[in-house]
Amino acid sequence: MGNVLDDDQRYRAVHSRDPRFDGVFYTAVRTTGIYCRPSCPAQTPRRENTRFFPTAAAAQEAGFRACKRCRPDLAPGSPEWNSRADVVGRAMRLIQDGAIDRTGVDGLAHDLGYSTRQLRRLLVSEVGAGPVALARSERAQTARVLTQTTDMPLTDIAFAAGFGSVRQFNETMRAVHGRSPTQMRTQGRSRPGGGVPGAITLRLPYREPIDLDAMLRFLGDRAVPGVESHDGRTYRRVLRLPGGPGTVELSAGPGGPYVLCELRLTDPADITTAVRRCRRMLDLDADPAAVAEALGEDPLLGGPVRRHRGLRSPGHPDPAELAVRAVLGQQVSVKAARTLAGRLAARFGRPLPEVPADGDGSDGGTEGRASLNRVFPSPETLAAADPTDLGLPVSRGRALVGLAEAIATGRVDLGPGTDREATERALAELYGIGPGTAGYIRMRGLGDPDVFLSGDLGVRAGLEALGAPGAPEEAAALAHRWSPWRSYATHLLRASLDDGESTGTTDTRSRG
Repeated sequence: MGNVLDDDQRYRAVHSRDPRFDGVFYTAVRTTGIYCRPSCPAQTPRRENTRFFPTAAAAQEAGFRACKRCRPDLAPGSPEWNSRADVVGRAMRLIQDGAIDRTGVDGLAHDLGYSTRQLRRLLVSEVGAGPVALARSERAQTARVLTQTTDMPLTDIAFAAGFGSVRQFNETMRAVHGRSPTQMRTQGRSRPGGGVPGAITLRLPYREPIDLDAMLRFLGDRAVPGVESHDGRTYRRVLRLPGGPGTVELSAGPGGPYVLCELRLTDPADITTAVRRCRRMLDLDADPAAVAEALGEDPLLGGPVRRHRGLRSPGHPDPAELAVRAVLGQQVSVKAARTLAGRLAARFGRPLPEVPADGDGSDGGTEGRASLNRVFPSPETLAAADPTDLGLPVSRGRALVGLAEAIATGRVDLGPGTDREATERALAELYGIGPGTAGYIRMRGLGDPDVFLSGDLGVRAGLEALGAPGAPEEAAALAHRWSPWRSYATHLLRASLDDGESTGTTDTRSRG
Protein backbone atom coordinates (compact mmCIF):
# COMPACT_ATOMS: atom_id res chain seq x y z
CA MET A 1 0.00 0.00 0.00
CA GLY A 2 2.68 2.49 1.02
CA ASN A 3 5.16 1.89 -1.78
CA VAL A 4 2.72 2.83 -4.61
CA LEU A 5 1.49 6.14 -3.18
CA ASP A 6 2.53 9.55 -4.43
CA ASP A 7 2.49 12.64 -2.19
CA ASP A 8 -0.92 13.78 -3.41
CA GLN A 9 -2.40 10.40 -2.48
CA ARG A 10 -0.69 10.57 0.89
CA TYR A 11 -2.13 14.02 1.52
CA ARG A 12 -5.63 12.76 0.69
CA ALA A 13 -5.13 9.95 3.22
CA VAL A 14 -4.09 12.53 5.83
CA HIS A 15 -7.09 14.74 4.98
CA SER A 16 -9.45 11.78 5.47
CA ARG A 17 -7.58 10.67 8.64
CA ASP A 18 -7.42 7.13 7.26
CA PRO A 19 -5.98 4.81 9.97
CA ARG A 20 -5.10 2.14 7.39
CA PHE A 21 -2.01 4.19 6.53
CA ASP A 22 -0.72 4.52 10.11
CA GLY A 23 2.82 3.14 10.09
CA VAL A 24 2.91 2.98 6.29
CA PHE A 25 4.12 6.57 6.13
CA TYR A 26 4.43 9.58 8.45
CA THR A 27 3.38 13.17 7.87
CA ALA A 28 5.34 16.16 9.20
CA VAL A 29 4.43 19.84 9.38
CA ARG A 30 7.14 22.38 8.64
CA THR A 31 5.51 25.17 10.66
CA THR A 32 5.19 23.18 13.90
CA GLY A 33 8.18 20.84 13.69
CA ILE A 34 5.90 17.89 14.55
CA TYR A 35 5.39 14.57 12.77
CA CYS A 36 2.17 12.53 13.06
CA ARG A 37 0.29 9.49 11.95
CA PRO A 38 -1.93 10.01 8.89
CA SER A 39 -4.95 9.50 11.18
CA CYS A 40 -3.96 12.24 13.67
CA PRO A 41 -7.14 14.03 14.85
CA ALA A 42 -5.43 17.45 14.83
CA GLN A 43 -6.36 19.98 12.17
CA THR A 44 -5.12 18.93 8.74
CA PRO A 45 -2.06 21.02 7.79
CA ARG A 46 -1.89 22.97 4.55
CA ARG A 47 -0.49 20.97 1.66
CA GLU A 48 2.49 23.27 1.14
CA ASN A 49 3.51 22.85 4.80
CA THR A 50 3.40 19.06 4.71
CA ARG A 51 6.25 16.58 4.22
CA PHE A 52 6.03 12.80 4.09
CA PHE A 53 8.47 10.22 5.41
CA PRO A 54 8.60 6.42 5.05
CA THR A 55 9.73 5.89 8.66
CA ALA A 56 9.55 7.66 12.00
CA ALA A 57 13.35 7.61 12.07
CA ALA A 58 13.47 9.59 8.81
CA ALA A 59 11.16 12.25 10.28
CA GLN A 60 13.32 12.42 13.41
CA GLU A 61 16.50 12.74 11.34
CA ALA A 62 14.90 15.71 9.55
CA GLY A 63 14.42 17.42 12.91
CA PHE A 64 10.74 16.70 13.62
CA ARG A 65 9.38 15.63 17.02
CA ALA A 66 6.67 13.06 17.65
CA CYS A 67 3.13 14.39 18.11
CA LYS A 68 1.99 14.02 21.73
CA ARG A 69 -1.62 13.61 20.61
CA CYS A 70 -1.49 10.76 18.07
CA ARG A 71 1.81 9.25 19.32
CA PRO A 72 3.15 8.12 15.94
CA ASP A 73 5.83 5.98 17.59
CA LEU A 74 2.98 3.63 18.62
CA ALA A 75 1.64 3.14 15.10
CA PRO A 76 1.56 -0.42 13.71
CA GLY A 77 4.67 -1.38 11.78
CA SER A 78 4.80 -1.13 8.01
CA PRO A 79 3.80 -4.37 6.23
CA GLU A 80 6.41 -3.52 3.60
CA TRP A 81 9.30 -4.75 5.75
CA ASN A 82 7.71 -8.18 6.22
CA SER A 83 7.13 -8.68 2.51
CA ARG A 84 10.30 -7.25 1.00
CA ALA A 85 12.99 -9.82 0.26
CA ASP A 86 15.74 -7.36 -0.74
CA VAL A 87 18.58 -6.21 1.48
CA VAL A 88 16.65 -3.18 2.76
CA GLY A 89 13.74 -5.32 3.92
CA ARG A 90 16.12 -7.79 5.52
CA ALA A 91 18.04 -4.97 7.23
CA MET A 92 14.84 -3.44 8.60
CA ARG A 93 13.75 -6.76 10.10
CA LEU A 94 17.15 -7.20 11.75
CA ILE A 95 17.22 -3.65 13.13
CA GLN A 96 13.71 -4.07 14.54
CA ASP A 97 14.86 -7.30 16.18
CA GLY A 98 17.61 -5.40 18.01
CA ALA A 99 20.57 -6.55 15.90
CA ILE A 100 22.49 -3.26 16.11
CA ASP A 101 22.34 -3.25 19.90
CA ARG A 102 23.81 -6.78 19.89
CA THR A 103 26.42 -6.64 17.13
CA GLY A 104 26.65 -3.00 16.02
CA VAL A 105 26.35 -1.60 12.51
CA ASP A 106 29.43 -3.52 11.36
CA GLY A 107 27.86 -6.79 12.52
CA LEU A 108 24.59 -5.94 10.78
CA ALA A 109 26.38 -5.17 7.51
CA HIS A 110 28.45 -8.36 7.78
CA ASP A 111 25.32 -10.48 8.31
CA LEU A 112 23.81 -8.99 5.15
CA GLY A 113 26.98 -9.36 3.09
CA TYR A 114 27.44 -5.62 2.51
CA SER A 115 29.95 -3.02 3.59
CA THR A 116 28.82 -0.53 6.23
CA ARG A 117 28.98 2.29 3.68
CA GLN A 118 26.89 0.38 1.13
CA LEU A 119 24.27 -0.52 3.70
CA ARG A 120 23.95 3.04 4.96
CA ARG A 121 23.59 4.37 1.41
CA LEU A 122 20.85 1.87 0.61
CA LEU A 123 18.89 2.58 3.80
CA VAL A 124 19.11 6.37 3.45
CA SER A 125 17.98 6.11 -0.16
CA GLU A 126 15.06 3.78 0.56
CA VAL A 127 13.81 4.73 4.03
CA GLY A 128 15.32 8.15 4.65
CA ALA A 129 17.57 7.19 7.57
CA GLY A 130 20.73 5.20 8.17
CA PRO A 131 21.07 2.18 10.45
CA VAL A 132 22.15 4.24 13.49
CA ALA A 133 19.15 6.55 13.19
CA LEU A 134 16.77 3.61 12.73
CA ALA A 135 18.17 1.89 15.81
CA ARG A 136 17.96 5.18 17.73
CA SER A 137 14.25 5.42 16.89
CA GLU A 138 13.69 1.87 18.15
CA ARG A 139 15.55 2.68 21.39
CA ALA A 140 13.46 5.80 21.94
CA GLN A 141 10.25 3.80 21.61
CA THR A 142 11.52 1.10 23.97
CA ALA A 143 12.59 3.73 26.50
CA ARG A 144 9.20 5.43 26.35
CA VAL A 145 7.42 2.13 27.05
CA LEU A 146 9.69 1.31 29.99
CA THR A 147 9.41 4.85 31.36
CA GLN A 148 5.62 4.89 31.27
CA THR A 149 4.76 1.29 32.14
CA THR A 150 7.34 0.24 34.72
CA ASP A 151 8.86 1.46 37.98
CA MET A 152 12.41 0.85 36.77
CA PRO A 153 14.87 3.61 37.71
CA LEU A 154 15.45 5.88 34.71
CA THR A 155 19.16 5.09 34.77
CA ASP A 156 18.39 1.39 34.37
CA ILE A 157 15.94 2.19 31.56
CA ALA A 158 18.61 4.09 29.67
CA PHE A 159 20.87 1.05 29.44
CA ALA A 160 18.03 -1.48 29.06
CA ALA A 161 16.83 0.43 25.99
CA GLY A 162 20.30 0.27 24.47
CA PHE A 163 21.60 3.79 25.07
CA GLY A 164 25.30 4.19 25.72
CA SER A 165 24.87 6.78 28.47
CA VAL A 166 22.23 8.54 30.53
CA ARG A 167 23.06 11.79 28.76
CA GLN A 168 22.42 10.20 25.36
CA PHE A 169 19.15 8.80 26.72
CA ASN A 170 17.97 12.21 27.97
CA GLU A 171 18.95 14.03 24.78
CA THR A 172 17.29 11.47 22.54
CA MET A 173 14.03 11.45 24.49
CA ARG A 174 13.82 15.26 24.34
CA ALA A 175 14.59 15.27 20.63
CA VAL A 176 12.15 12.49 19.72
CA HIS A 177 9.33 13.02 22.19
CA GLY A 178 9.76 16.68 23.14
CA ARG A 179 9.95 15.81 26.85
CA SER A 180 12.57 14.57 29.24
CA PRO A 181 12.20 11.08 30.72
CA THR A 182 11.38 12.63 34.11
CA GLN A 183 8.59 14.70 32.56
CA MET A 184 7.22 11.67 30.71
CA ARG A 185 7.04 9.73 33.96
CA THR A 186 5.57 12.50 36.15
CA GLN A 187 3.00 13.69 33.60
CA GLY A 188 1.00 10.50 33.93
CA ARG A 189 1.60 6.77 33.72
CA SER A 190 0.17 4.74 30.88
CA ARG A 191 -0.38 1.31 32.36
CA PRO A 192 -2.58 -0.59 29.91
CA GLY A 193 -4.92 -2.89 31.77
CA GLY A 194 -3.29 -2.02 35.10
CA GLY A 195 0.31 -2.53 36.11
CA VAL A 196 1.42 -5.91 37.38
CA PRO A 197 4.48 -6.08 39.65
CA GLY A 198 7.43 -7.70 37.90
CA ALA A 199 5.84 -7.34 34.45
CA ILE A 200 6.11 -4.95 31.54
CA THR A 201 2.59 -4.34 30.28
CA LEU A 202 2.09 -2.67 26.93
CA ARG A 203 -0.17 -2.43 23.92
CA LEU A 204 0.61 -3.93 20.51
CA PRO A 205 -1.36 -1.92 17.93
CA TYR A 206 -2.65 -3.33 14.64
CA ARG A 207 -4.69 -2.33 11.61
CA GLU A 208 -8.30 -3.42 11.73
CA PRO A 209 -9.94 -5.77 11.12
CA ILE A 210 -8.38 -8.71 12.91
CA ASP A 211 -9.79 -12.08 13.93
CA LEU A 212 -7.71 -12.31 17.09
CA ASP A 213 -9.80 -15.11 18.58
CA ALA A 214 -9.04 -17.32 15.58
CA MET A 215 -5.36 -16.42 15.81
CA LEU A 216 -5.08 -17.29 19.50
CA ARG A 217 -7.05 -20.52 18.97
CA PHE A 218 -4.69 -21.48 16.17
CA LEU A 219 -1.73 -21.03 18.50
CA GLY A 220 -3.57 -22.66 21.40
CA ASP A 221 -4.47 -25.74 19.36
CA ARG A 222 -0.75 -26.25 18.78
CA ALA A 223 0.43 -25.26 22.28
CA VAL A 224 3.30 -27.43 23.51
CA PRO A 225 2.77 -28.46 27.16
CA GLY A 226 5.20 -26.68 29.45
CA VAL A 227 6.16 -24.16 26.75
CA GLU A 228 2.77 -22.69 25.82
CA SER A 229 -0.79 -22.55 27.12
CA HIS A 230 -4.15 -21.13 26.08
CA ASP A 231 -7.18 -20.84 28.33
CA GLY A 232 -9.63 -19.64 25.69
CA ARG A 233 -8.89 -15.97 26.32
CA THR A 234 -5.17 -15.57 26.97
CA TYR A 235 -2.29 -17.20 25.12
CA ARG A 236 0.93 -17.61 27.08
CA ARG A 237 4.35 -18.89 26.09
CA VAL A 238 8.01 -19.00 26.98
CA LEU A 239 10.32 -16.88 24.83
CA ARG A 240 13.96 -17.66 24.10
CA LEU A 241 15.69 -14.26 24.08
CA PRO A 242 19.31 -13.06 23.83
CA GLY A 243 19.48 -12.07 27.52
CA GLY A 244 17.73 -15.16 28.87
CA PRO A 245 14.27 -16.72 28.83
CA GLY A 246 11.11 -14.69 29.30
CA THR A 247 7.36 -15.23 29.20
CA VAL A 248 4.57 -13.39 27.44
CA GLU A 249 0.80 -13.25 27.87
CA LEU A 250 -1.29 -12.05 24.94
CA SER A 251 -5.00 -11.23 24.98
CA ALA A 252 -7.47 -8.89 23.33
CA GLY A 253 -7.06 -5.30 24.47
CA PRO A 254 -10.23 -3.80 25.94
CA GLY A 255 -11.51 -1.28 23.42
CA GLY A 256 -8.75 -2.05 20.88
CA PRO A 257 -7.31 -1.84 18.31
CA TYR A 258 -4.45 -3.39 20.21
CA VAL A 259 -3.33 -6.64 21.79
CA LEU A 260 -2.62 -6.52 25.50
CA CYS A 261 0.91 -7.84 26.03
CA GLU A 262 2.43 -8.68 29.41
CA LEU A 263 6.12 -9.54 29.41
CA ARG A 264 8.37 -10.94 32.13
CA LEU A 265 12.00 -10.78 31.06
CA THR A 266 15.31 -11.97 32.44
CA ASP A 267 16.93 -8.89 30.88
CA PRO A 268 14.83 -5.75 30.25
CA ALA A 269 17.10 -4.98 27.29
CA ASP A 270 15.26 -7.75 25.44
CA ILE A 271 12.01 -5.81 25.32
CA THR A 272 12.48 -4.62 21.71
CA THR A 273 13.30 -8.13 20.52
CA ALA A 274 10.42 -9.68 22.49
CA VAL A 275 7.87 -7.19 21.17
CA ARG A 276 8.95 -7.61 17.56
CA ARG A 277 8.80 -11.39 17.81
CA CYS A 278 5.32 -11.25 19.34
CA ARG A 279 4.19 -8.93 16.57
CA ARG A 280 5.49 -11.35 13.95
CA MET A 281 3.81 -14.26 15.72
CA LEU A 282 0.43 -12.51 15.53
CA ASP A 283 1.09 -10.92 12.12
CA LEU A 284 0.21 -7.53 13.62
CA ASP A 285 1.96 -5.48 10.93
CA ALA A 286 -0.23 -6.96 8.20
CA ASP A 287 -2.34 -4.78 5.91
CA PRO A 288 -5.73 -6.58 5.97
CA ALA A 289 -7.27 -4.06 3.59
CA ALA A 290 -4.64 -4.78 0.93
CA VAL A 291 -5.07 -8.54 1.37
CA ALA A 292 -8.87 -8.30 1.20
CA GLU A 293 -8.69 -6.05 -1.86
CA ALA A 294 -6.37 -8.44 -3.68
CA LEU A 295 -8.14 -11.68 -2.76
CA GLY A 296 -11.72 -10.51 -2.22
CA GLU A 297 -12.45 -10.04 -5.92
CA ASP A 298 -11.13 -13.48 -6.78
CA PRO A 299 -13.96 -15.74 -7.95
CA LEU A 300 -12.66 -18.60 -5.81
CA LEU A 301 -11.55 -16.82 -2.64
CA GLY A 302 -14.05 -13.96 -2.52
CA GLY A 303 -16.46 -15.90 -0.30
CA PRO A 304 -13.84 -17.05 2.24
CA VAL A 305 -12.44 -13.51 2.40
CA ARG A 306 -15.85 -12.10 3.31
CA ARG A 307 -16.53 -14.85 5.86
CA HIS A 308 -13.13 -14.53 7.53
CA ARG A 309 -12.56 -10.79 7.85
CA GLY A 310 -9.26 -9.99 9.48
CA LEU A 311 -7.74 -13.45 9.11
CA ARG A 312 -3.97 -13.27 9.55
CA SER A 313 -1.05 -15.56 8.75
CA PRO A 314 0.31 -16.75 12.13
CA GLY A 315 4.06 -16.61 12.53
CA HIS A 316 6.31 -17.83 15.32
CA PRO A 317 8.65 -16.07 17.79
CA ASP A 318 11.34 -18.77 17.52
CA PRO A 319 11.94 -20.01 13.95
CA ALA A 320 14.29 -22.77 15.13
CA GLU A 321 11.61 -24.16 17.44
CA LEU A 322 9.05 -23.92 14.64
CA ALA A 323 11.37 -25.81 12.29
CA VAL A 324 11.84 -28.67 14.77
CA ARG A 325 8.10 -28.85 15.36
CA ALA A 326 7.49 -28.86 11.61
CA VAL A 327 9.57 -32.03 11.34
CA LEU A 328 7.77 -33.59 14.30
CA GLY A 329 4.42 -32.77 12.72
CA GLN A 330 5.04 -34.39 9.35
CA GLN A 331 2.29 -36.89 8.53
CA VAL A 332 0.67 -36.72 11.98
CA SER A 333 -2.30 -34.90 13.47
CA VAL A 334 -2.16 -31.60 15.37
CA LYS A 335 -2.80 -33.44 18.64
CA ALA A 336 -0.06 -36.00 17.98
CA ALA A 337 2.40 -33.28 17.03
CA ARG A 338 1.70 -31.48 20.31
CA THR A 339 2.30 -34.66 22.25
CA LEU A 340 5.62 -35.33 20.49
CA ALA A 341 6.80 -31.76 20.98
CA GLY A 342 5.79 -31.86 24.64
CA ARG A 343 7.82 -35.02 25.22
CA LEU A 344 10.82 -33.48 23.50
CA ALA A 345 10.52 -30.32 25.61
CA ALA A 346 10.14 -32.30 28.84
CA ARG A 347 13.23 -34.36 28.11
CA PHE A 348 15.59 -31.85 26.51
CA GLY A 349 14.19 -28.44 27.43
CA ARG A 350 15.81 -26.26 30.05
CA PRO A 351 13.65 -25.65 33.16
CA LEU A 352 12.23 -22.15 33.37
CA PRO A 353 13.10 -20.29 36.59
CA GLU A 354 10.07 -20.06 38.86
CA VAL A 355 7.95 -16.97 38.21
CA PRO A 356 7.46 -15.01 41.45
CA ALA A 357 3.96 -14.38 42.76
CA ASP A 358 2.38 -11.04 41.91
CA GLY A 359 2.51 -9.99 45.53
CA ASP A 360 -1.07 -8.80 46.01
CA GLY A 361 -2.69 -12.11 46.87
CA SER A 362 -4.75 -12.22 43.69
CA ASP A 363 -4.45 -14.83 41.02
CA GLY A 364 -3.61 -12.34 38.27
CA GLY A 365 -2.99 -15.18 35.83
CA THR A 366 -0.52 -16.95 38.13
CA GLU A 367 -2.16 -20.33 37.55
CA GLY A 368 -1.81 -19.96 33.79
CA ARG A 369 1.81 -18.88 34.08
CA ALA A 370 2.55 -21.82 36.36
CA SER A 371 1.86 -24.13 33.42
CA LEU A 372 4.91 -22.65 31.69
CA ASN A 373 7.95 -24.48 33.01
CA ARG A 374 10.24 -25.21 30.06
CA VAL A 375 12.28 -23.46 27.43
CA PHE A 376 11.94 -25.42 24.20
CA PRO A 377 15.22 -27.30 23.54
CA SER A 378 17.79 -25.35 21.57
CA PRO A 379 19.20 -26.50 18.22
CA GLU A 380 22.56 -27.06 19.91
CA THR A 381 20.99 -29.43 22.46
CA LEU A 382 19.07 -31.40 19.84
CA ALA A 383 22.06 -31.56 17.50
CA ALA A 384 23.93 -33.51 20.20
CA ALA A 385 21.08 -36.01 20.72
CA ASP A 386 21.10 -39.61 19.51
CA PRO A 387 18.65 -39.86 16.56
CA THR A 388 17.67 -43.37 17.69
CA ASP A 389 16.87 -42.24 21.23
CA LEU A 390 14.20 -39.59 20.62
CA GLY A 391 11.13 -41.79 20.74
CA LEU A 392 10.62 -41.22 17.02
CA PRO A 393 10.94 -43.40 13.94
CA VAL A 394 14.64 -43.61 13.11
CA SER A 395 14.28 -41.65 9.86
CA ARG A 396 12.34 -38.89 11.61
CA GLY A 397 14.90 -38.72 14.41
CA ARG A 398 17.70 -38.49 11.88
CA ALA A 399 15.92 -35.67 10.07
CA LEU A 400 15.33 -33.77 13.30
CA VAL A 401 18.95 -34.04 14.50
CA GLY A 402 20.24 -33.13 11.04
CA LEU A 403 18.04 -30.05 10.95
CA ALA A 404 19.12 -29.00 14.45
CA GLU A 405 22.79 -29.43 13.52
CA ALA A 406 22.33 -27.32 10.35
CA ILE A 407 20.71 -24.51 12.35
CA ALA A 408 23.25 -24.70 15.19
CA THR A 409 26.22 -24.46 12.81
CA GLY A 410 24.70 -21.73 10.66
CA ARG A 411 24.31 -23.83 7.51
CA VAL A 412 20.63 -22.92 7.70
CA ASP A 413 19.92 -19.30 8.68
CA LEU A 414 16.51 -18.71 10.23
CA GLY A 415 17.17 -15.17 11.48
CA PRO A 416 14.95 -12.19 10.58
CA GLY A 417 17.49 -10.93 8.05
CA THR A 418 17.90 -14.17 6.15
CA ASP A 419 17.49 -14.54 2.39
CA ARG A 420 14.25 -16.54 2.40
CA GLU A 421 14.82 -18.13 -1.00
CA ALA A 422 18.30 -19.32 -0.01
CA THR A 423 17.03 -20.63 3.34
CA GLU A 424 14.21 -22.60 1.74
CA ARG A 425 16.66 -24.18 -0.70
CA ALA A 426 19.04 -25.05 2.15
CA LEU A 427 16.20 -26.63 4.13
CA ALA A 428 15.01 -28.70 1.17
CA GLU A 429 18.53 -30.11 0.74
CA LEU A 430 18.50 -31.61 4.24
CA TYR A 431 17.65 -35.24 4.84
CA GLY A 432 13.96 -35.77 5.54
CA ILE A 433 12.88 -32.18 4.78
CA GLY A 434 10.47 -32.09 1.86
CA PRO A 435 9.35 -29.02 -0.11
CA GLY A 436 6.14 -28.78 1.89
CA THR A 437 7.95 -28.67 5.23
CA ALA A 438 10.51 -26.18 3.91
CA GLY A 439 7.67 -23.99 2.65
CA TYR A 440 5.84 -24.22 5.97
CA ILE A 441 8.99 -23.11 7.83
CA ARG A 442 9.37 -20.22 5.39
CA MET A 443 5.73 -19.18 5.84
CA ARG A 444 5.49 -19.34 9.63
CA GLY A 445 9.08 -19.30 10.86
CA LEU A 446 10.32 -16.58 8.49
CA GLY A 447 7.01 -14.71 8.25
CA ASP A 448 6.82 -14.75 4.45
CA PRO A 449 3.36 -13.56 3.29
CA ASP A 450 3.68 -15.20 -0.14
CA VAL A 451 4.01 -18.97 0.42
CA PHE A 452 1.44 -21.40 -0.95
CA LEU A 453 1.41 -24.92 0.49
CA SER A 454 0.04 -26.70 -2.55
CA GLY A 455 0.64 -30.18 -1.09
CA ASP A 456 -1.06 -29.49 2.26
CA LEU A 457 -4.07 -31.75 2.78
CA GLY A 458 -6.17 -28.95 4.26
CA VAL A 459 -5.40 -26.68 1.31
CA ARG A 460 -6.20 -29.42 -1.18
CA ALA A 461 -9.49 -30.20 0.54
CA GLY A 462 -10.36 -26.50 0.66
CA LEU A 463 -9.74 -26.12 -3.06
CA GLU A 464 -11.82 -29.16 -3.89
CA ALA A 465 -14.66 -27.96 -1.66
CA LEU A 466 -14.71 -24.73 -3.67
CA GLY A 467 -14.78 -26.65 -6.96
CA ALA A 468 -11.14 -26.14 -7.90
CA PRO A 469 -8.51 -28.79 -8.67
CA GLY A 470 -6.66 -29.89 -5.56
CA ALA A 471 -3.72 -31.70 -7.17
CA PRO A 472 -0.49 -29.98 -6.07
CA GLU A 473 0.78 -28.95 -9.51
CA GLU A 474 -2.58 -27.56 -10.60
CA ALA A 475 -3.09 -25.85 -7.25
CA ALA A 476 0.34 -24.20 -7.38
CA ALA A 477 -0.35 -22.89 -10.90
CA LEU A 478 -3.74 -21.56 -9.78
CA ALA A 479 -2.19 -19.82 -6.76
CA HIS A 480 0.09 -17.62 -8.87
CA ARG A 481 -2.78 -15.16 -9.26
CA TRP A 482 -2.90 -14.71 -5.45
CA SER A 483 0.68 -13.46 -5.17
CA PRO A 484 1.98 -11.65 -3.11
CA TRP A 485 -0.54 -12.88 -0.52
CA ARG A 486 -0.41 -16.64 -1.02
CA SER A 487 0.18 -17.35 2.67
CA TYR A 488 -3.18 -15.74 3.41
CA ALA A 489 -4.76 -17.78 0.63
CA THR A 490 -3.34 -20.91 2.29
CA HIS A 491 -5.02 -20.04 5.60
CA LEU A 492 -8.26 -18.99 3.91
CA LEU A 493 -8.54 -22.33 2.13
CA ARG A 494 -7.96 -24.19 5.40
CA ALA A 495 -10.48 -22.00 7.21
CA SER A 496 -13.10 -22.39 4.47
CA LEU A 497 -13.46 -26.11 5.23
CA ASP A 498 -15.37 -25.41 8.41
CA ASP A 499 -16.33 -21.82 9.15
CA GLY A 500 -17.30 -22.69 12.71
CA GLU A 501 -13.86 -24.02 13.66
CA SER A 502 -10.54 -22.36 14.29
CA THR A 503 -8.24 -21.62 11.38
CA GLY A 504 -6.33 -24.65 10.20
CA THR A 505 -7.64 -27.24 12.68
CA THR A 506 -9.21 -29.27 9.88
CA ASP A 507 -5.84 -30.14 8.39
CA THR A 508 -5.04 -33.75 9.18
CA ARG A 509 -1.33 -33.01 9.28
CA SER A 510 0.51 -30.51 11.41
CA ARG A 511 4.02 -29.27 10.81
CA GLY A 512 4.29 -27.56 14.19
